[in-house]
Amino acid sequence: MSGLIATGSMAGAGTAAADDGVQHQGGAVATLDGLKTFDRAVLRTKGRTHEIPAGVFEMTVDGGGRLKTYCIDIHNPTQDQAKYLETPWNQTSLGGNKDAGKIRWILQHSYPQVDDLAALAKEAGSGPLSERTAAAGTQVAIWRYSDDADVDALDPAAEKLADWLEKEAKDVAEPKASLSLEGNAVSGKAGGRLGPVTVRTDGGQVTVTPPADAAASGVRITDVAGKPLTAVVNGAQLYFDVPAGAANGSATLTAQATTSVPVGRAFAGVTKSQTQILAGSSESTVSASATATWAKAGAIPALSAKKDCAKGGVDIIASNKGDAAFTFELMGFKHTIPAGASRTVTIPVAEDQAYDFTITGPDGFKKTFKGVLDCKTKGTAGSDTPSSQPSPASAGGTAAGLEGDLAETGSSSATPMIVGIAVALVVIGGGAVFFLRKKKPTATDE
Repeated sequence: MSGLIATGSMAGAGTAAADDGVQHQGGAVATLDGLKTFDRAVLRTKGRTHEIPAGVFEMTVDGGGRLKTYCIDIHNPTQDQAKYLETPWNQTSLGGNKDAGKIRWILQHSYPQVDDLAALAKEAGSGPLSERTAAAGTQVAIWRYSDDADVDALDPAAEKLADWLEKEAKDVAEPKASLSLEGNAVSGKAGGRLGPVTVRTDGGQVTVTPPADAAASGVRITDVAGKPLTAVVNGAQLYFDVPAGAANGSATLTAQATTSVPVGRAFAGVTKSQTQILAGSSESTVSASATATWAKAGAIPALSAKKDCAKGGVDIIASNKGDAAFTFELMGFKHTIPAGASRTVTIPVAEDQAYDFTITGPDGFKKTFKGVLDCKTKGTAGSDTPSSQPSPASAGGTAAGLEGDLAETGSSSATPMIVGIAVALVVIGGGAVFFLRKKKPTATDE
């Protein structure tokens, strides 16, 4: 196999990113429609007091469906019509939050999951609640755990609801993804079944769509015994059945289902936009994809990526199902994946920093990884002023009634790269260029 070349760039946090190549472990993809049911709250930060809206956002799901969400990122702005992806907790600020489970309890025990507002008011001892005040009280309680915010609801009943929810909250486990594929990048030799790719869903039947060029390439999606599969359920294992005579190449399958997304799933923006947590879902379209790469001989790599908030970067997971070692250099470090082995390479990325890496190779092999690292709250973009409403006039939100530097929270100025990247990358015309080459392994390769 000839050498690979990977190119990458770091863009400002406000730069829009294309959908393709964005890391997504599966589930719902949705567009933010805005803050729909809300009342007022008061936030105190750094000796200043801000009156802000607090309540429920709504999103439209790609392919059909509606979501209701609350904010878990009070100091960062929303973007008008921002695209959001269902995301595991550990790829958001919830991963490092010991109270994340209490936020899910609040969601399960308040509006809109509890739509009998008279019963909710009675249990909380709050006095009469409307949808607006119930939403505000719920959001305030969530902010106290998601952002450690000093915030109160303006309406007395909403404030009593917030206090009750905060006091009563218990730790509840993270919900599973609505749909995901484990082993979403596989590889191997032509003439065999590549996999398994395991289906995980809390829904019912999952439709499996074979690769777009399946008829021409002869690649089929089957079970381990070679039986073609078009519809499966949770736990099913899928394989790419690649004909022995297939030319070196790759293919992608898509899994899709209609289900209600579990309450408590996080939703992160494709571009920099306030992180959300799910409060309610209609029956919605959810999807996931998996890719297979094959060759007749030599190194046969498979690449996938995910955000790693614990390490402050993006993990590129490289595996090799070929019969020769796969060696490359990345950011000045050499990495060798022996035949049958895998390695994870973490690329440091600054908080709020957009990234775009493309790895290409022979026979049309290409893999792009895009996204923005958004792992923290508390004004990491440079402002401690809250922002709760999307505004088409700016990259961030400007909530009515706020003064001071709120409009500045939408600034698209790039967060400086951390020292590790600044030292390791050779910057050419604004892009970082990585050279990855196939070479003979040596005793010192790692």
